[in-house]
Amino acid sequence: MNLQLLQKRLGYQFCDPALLQQALTHRSHSVTHNERLEFLGDSVLNCVVASLLFDSFADIDEGDLSRVRANLVKQQSLYEIAQKIELSQFLRLGEGELKSGGFRRPSILADTLEALFGAIFLDSGFDAAKQVIQSLYEPVLVTVDPTTLGKDAKTLLQEFLQSKKIALPQYNVVATHGAAHSQEFEIECLVPKLDIQVFGAGGSRRAGEQAAAKLALEAALSALSKATPASRKSKPRSAQLKLAGIATPQLDIADSADNDTRSIKQKDVSESEQKKTKEHSASHNPHPKTA
Repeated sequence: MNLQLLQKRLGYQFCDPALLQQALTHRSHSVTHNERLEFLGDSVLNCVVASLLFDSFADIDEGDLSRVRANLVKQQSLYEIAQKIELSQFLRLGEGELKSGGFRRPSILADTLEALFGAIFLDSGFDAAKQVIQSLYEPVLVTVDPTTLGKDAKTLLQEFLQSKKIALPQYNVVATHGAAHSQEFEIECLVPKLDIQVFGAGGSRRAGEQAAAKLALEAALSALSKATPASRKSKPRSAQLKLAGIATPQLDIADSADNDTRSIKQKDVSESEQKKTKEHSASHNPHPKTA
């Protein structure tokens, strides 16, 4: 087990290697395990993430900050960070946990990561722990949308429809499957104005509604993105002027000018033809009679 590699990935070198060993030790391995360090690391993590969010999102209120923090420090988020640094290869597990695949278990990996934060805090203090946590969370914070992170599908669908002034969705239980102790609920979600009808399933009515809401939100976003108004053809200038109530006088003047131009041209053509006729007559009668 190359613990130098892990310390390089963390960006931190332990002064007391025993703390690192303890942080990586699951209770199935020995009596000296990492659960107390996990308790300490959980508090340090919450404090650091709260500080990072406070500095990053100045316009977000306390309620939204709490929601985002809870989402960032939950087991799944810690598990994903643990996977990125390949923490599973450094775990110290008992034989039973190894055989059952404990090194892949999200709860064990998340707890071990928190224990590492606690061990760093004890080894070098809060600032050192904050620096490690910040470096691991920076890629995550870049992608965070504080307006949506941590909200469930039903809430997101409701807020989206309200922003478009569309009536709230309707949820109906259409079927239940399985025995009483392990039922699966099939839920219908309707958004009549957008002609959306989708179905979701879950182990409870709430879970089924969440699954259906997720599909309905995706359908609503797709429907409204395709419903962008077609580009309108530009109306002729005369039609635009007519709509503005100023076309008639201008068109009258233009028509009058066109008529005058045509009259002048016709007059010029007529005089030219008369002149040619006289010249022709004169050329065929060289000796006109005199009075």
